[in-house]
Amino acid sequence: MNPRLTATTARRILQQFRRDKRTIGLLMFVPIILLTLLWWMFGDTPDPATGQPLFDPLGAKIMGLFPMILMFIITSVSTLRERTSGTMERLMASPLRRGDVVMGYAVAFGIVAVIQGTLLVLFSVYALQLDIQGSTPALVLVIVLDALLGTALGLAASSLARTEFQAVQMMPAVILPQLLIAGLFMPREAMPRALEIISNALPMSYSIDAINDLVAGDTGDIWPEVGILLAFIVGSLLLGVLTLRRRTE
Repeated sequence: MNPRLTATTARRILQQFRRDKRTIGLLMFVPIILLTLLWWMFGDTPDPATGQPLFDPLGAKIMGLFPMILMFIITSVSTLRERTSGTMERLMASPLRRGDVVMGYAVAFGIVAVIQGTLLVLFSVYALQLDIQGSTPALVLVIVLDALLGTALGLAASSLARTEFQAVQMMPAVILPQLLIAGLFMPREAMPRALEIISNALPMSYSIDAINDLVAGDTGDIWPEVGILLAFIVGSLLLGVLTLRRRTE
């Protein structure tokens, strides 16, 4: 993998982003709008267990889902579009290799993820008055890792699709099961044993565990979950490199 070629790929993707105002709006403002709707619904509703606003624990958990889902869709569709249009085949006929392409995407979308996650957390904390006992920069880190995970999973999943519609259809298979059993609706230890074992193999479970620690003020306890999220991101990127195809027939 050549750092210069990787940077060239990342720069090309960022230039495409700059010209696509709709995608920028989708990635930056749709999560803010959705979280605002959640605040509107639950902002004054007290949590029966603590008496605190229900929006605080619920909003913090939901916050990590929107960037992951959006980055998964955008990344998988964008990668597939380059294959079906023949762009990927032309790129890989040049000195670019699969690692340069995948890492270039990861760097470009990673920059977008940092901006997206930071905006979302700052808006939630300062505009929506989201109250977490832990560190706000640590929450930014977890949300950014969620977005990067969505990017990495999107790169890996795009290799299985042949059309953009199929790429979008990958979301129910990859993302939605994690929403159900990752601990969003009930604690994972309270689930049937089989579901708890499955949830232990899902990356989103560790994101929600880290956010739960931050809501409780246990910032120092999030680092094992952060390490696991990083391992999932690296593993998904390696899978994307190994399965990347020049084009889709």
